[in-house]
Amino acid sequence: MRNLIKRTIFAAIIFTIVATLAQGAFLPTPEKLTLKNGIVVYYLKNSDLPLISFRMWIKGAGTANEPANLEGVSNLTATLLLKGTTTKDANAIAEALDFMGARFSITSADEYAGVSAESLAEHFPKLLEIAADCLMNPSFKDDEFAKERKTRLDSLRAVKDNPAAAVRNYFQKAYFGSHPMGHLASGTETSLNQIMVADLKSYYQKYLRPERCMVAVVGDIEKTKLVDLLNATIGAWKGVGEAAALAPIPQAPKPAGKKLILIDKPDATQAYWVLGAPGYPMGDKVTPQADVMNTLFGGRFTSWLSTELRIKRGLTYGASSSFRTWSVGGLFSASSYTRNEKIGEMLDITFDLLKKVRKDGFAAEETESARNYLQGQFPPTLESNASKATAFLRLVFYNLGFDYYDKYLANIQKVSQTAAKEAAGSLIPESDFVLVVVGKAADIKKQLDKYGTWTEKKITDPGF
Repeated sequence: MRNLIKRTIFAAIIFTIVATLAQGAFLPTPEKLTLKNGIVVYYLKNSDLPLISFRMWIKGAGTANEPANLEGVSNLTATLLLKGTTTKDANAIAEALDFMGARFSITSADEYAGVSAESLAEHFPKLLEIAADCLMNPSFKDDEFAKERKTRLDSLRAVKDNPAAAVRNYFQKAYFGSHPMGHLASGTETSLNQIMVADLKSYYQKYLRPERCMVAVVGDIEKTKLVDLLNATIGAWKGVGEAAALAPIPQAPKPAGKKLILIDKPDATQAYWVLGAPGYPMGDKVTPQADVMNTLFGGRFTSWLSTELRIKRGLTYGASSSFRTWSVGGLFSASSYTRNEKIGEMLDITFDLLKKVRKDGFAAEETESARNYLQGQFPPTLESNASKATAFLRLVFYNLGFDYYDKYLANIQKVSQTAAKEAAGSLIPESDFVLVVVGKAADIKKQLDKYGTWTEKKITDPGF
């Protein structure tokens, strides 16, 4: 009786969430504004707290658009924007942000560069002034460049002492190869040693362009005041010189057959692995079914992967799977780690689970559980100012529409047992995948031979 009451209450909560989302309450439609230089701004007032979040995405300024021989230049350029302007050095910028208790960062993703800023409403004008100065008047000082490049080179060397991090880089290179999505944001030792200050200045001028920007602002500020502030700062940004032509990013690669890579780390006591296969592009109609399926397979603590590898057998402290999506395709990946002597057992179980989910799918009760889990977990991810601002830009960038998340959650509730199994059948790999293992080859190679022919590398070899 108690369980029935609990289920009834939970069902009522889920119904309330779905009904509320149907009214668009969790992600209201923003107002569209245009600055004097053409930058489009998506604005939503929220006076619940005296806080303001600012987001900017710059199309084509991410890692996938950077010149192949200058891998890492987009992220390095983004970082140097915060290391001094023509009027402020890096310390002055850092001290001003610290005084306000504000957050400000510039990074590069795969398909765009991103600017993030948050502060109390009273400090937002000053924060916006600093952000505009960094974006419009970077100094690219030689000493700051040298320090940052050295830091990155040291980090690349250090990452090979951390197999949990190294396996991700090796996998990205193994899966994407020479495809632009294979560019590491960190760059490589070879590319970083080739990049000079002049390359950063050129990349900034050609790729970080105001005409390729979109902005979202959510928080405690009136529209009229915001427009005035934006026009006086980023609205005065004008591109100099000729912009680089943005070549279309090719469709994400789809492995044919098995690609098995073993990275020998002689001092490793544990073996780390990542398995990957084609996924689906951002906003694809299979998204709700895929999310229900992945939640059950490896997307939560009680998933199949976690239950079998961690809870039942104690082989690891973490095992998971996920999807990543872009405009040009997507990626399914699963990963974990274990003691060297147990890697064969762990991979056997993983491949058995992959086969089982393709063949049998999930029980009706499991499918219902995943639907309820997603319905409960997703809405809070859109509660903050920052999450709303980011969501606005994502929906515009990928042409999904501001009602996308409402439709997404409504469709989650409709995912059937059959639909989840069909998603597994189309997205869970059988024989076409990339598998990368980092560990002590002398201890693990014999366990791995049964899976096929492996390409072996030493972790001390240059690059990834």
